[in-house]
Amino acid sequence: MLGQIIFYEDRNFQGRSYETSSDCADMSSYLSRCHSCKVESGCFMVYDRNNYMGNQYFVRRGEYSDYQRMGMSDCIKSCRMIPMHRGQFRMRIHEKENFGGQMHELMDDCDNMMDRYRMNECQSCNVMDGHWLMYEQPQYKGKMMYLRPGEYKSFRDMGMSGQRFMSMKRIMDSCY
Repeated sequence: MLGQIIFYEDRNFQGRSYETSSDCADMSSYLSRCHSCKVESGCFMVYDRNNYMGNQYFVRRGEYSDYQRMGMSDCIKSCRMIPMHRGQFRMRIHEKENFGGQMHELMDDCDNMMDRYRMNECQSCNVMDGHWLMYEQPQYKGKMMYLRPGEYKSFRDMGMSGQRFMSMKRIMDSCY
């Protein structure tokens, strides 16, 4: 099942629109700006900078009438479709960049990294299985970052300098 999202130039689903079922690194090819969206199916990450950078926001089926309510500092400029994952989830988190410091392996959600692991920073990770969201505050609050399978040696290199992540959640098929 593919996801489907419709972007609108103005708030409240007004103005020109652009519909997609895939990643889009630069929305300016289709719209002069993007201030609202509707997710018809699936899950997506939307970003306020081109090439999947900047503030990120997770959207699932529903209506998002104003980009500012999503924590975007600018309009939506890129989006990434999150594929459905069935199976196990596995991620190794590291206290320091380049997989240094303490390491812990997660296979389920972690609502507070400090309480669970006595680890107050996570600066790199390796996602072996599944798709994950990392949050800057405990209890899945604050700014978020989408991670798909791969190695992430430095969150700073991803435009997340100064960002601390304190909780992690699996993106389950229930969002479809």
